Amino acid sequence: MKVAQEKGLDASHGAILYLEDVTVEFDGFRALNKLSLDISVGELRCIIGPNGAGKTTMMDVITGRTRPSSGSAWFGQRHDLSALTEYQIAQAGIGRKFQRPTVFESHTVFENLELAMKMDKRVRPTLFARLSGEQRDKIGAILRQIRLAGQAERLAGLLSHGQKQWLEIGMLLIQEPQLILLDEPVAGMSDAETARTAELLNELRGKHSIMVVEHDMGFVADIAQRGKVTVLHEGAVLAQGRMDEVQADERVIEVYLGR
Repeated sequence: MKVAQEKGLDASHGAILYLEDVTVEFDGFRALNKLSLDISVGELRCIIGPNGAGKTTMMDVITGRTRPSSGSAWFGQRHDLSALTEYQIAQAGIGRKFQRPTVFESHTVFENLELAMKMDKRVRPTLFARLSGEQRDKIGAILRQIRLAGQAERLAGLLSHGQKQWLEIGMLLIQEPQLILLDEPVAGMSDAETARTAELLNELRGKHSIMVVEHDMGFVADIAQRGKVTVLHEGAVLAQGRMDEVQADERVIEVYLGR
């Protein structure tokens, strides 16, 4: 029987993502070394660790960019991630935002959200169709949520770095993913933008399952107050727990926080 089915890991049982003994090797180098972790439905999980710890490779496995050499990766109970393409994984409900924002800079903020909404449709030729009132309302709600309600008609290329990051998060949200992966979402942001991003993610907690890979420990502390922090080192979980527990762990201090 499949691992996820044996463990009853679907939305009704609490886990939306389950990795067990995932190993990834590149020319003899183990980027992931029997990595195991799970994310609950509605959880906001922070992933920290030194450079080369395997954080990006882990996200690549989850989104289908990299195939594990061994181990199991499941999205809920039904989706074996190792058997799906990147497109199929996105359609199943996993959205990823990379560190550098990739918005359509020659289009307005509103148009970016409109395009993101229509990219989610596989067959229907909707790119040139008129938006319904319901769709416009949905875009308006996302604009308010990502703090860009007053920037709807502004070209995305004229936004600040932080605003572009928020827009890209909005482009994910409008596709209604079940699991959102964010890679260093506050890198390069001002202190004010970082604080507003923490507010945004705290608002999304419970509505979406979110994995955040980040180096800014102040930001992590702001969004991890009620959840777990996972520390990766050499491709495996070094420590896991509340932020205060992780910060007090001598192994974490030695390999990461103490540097």
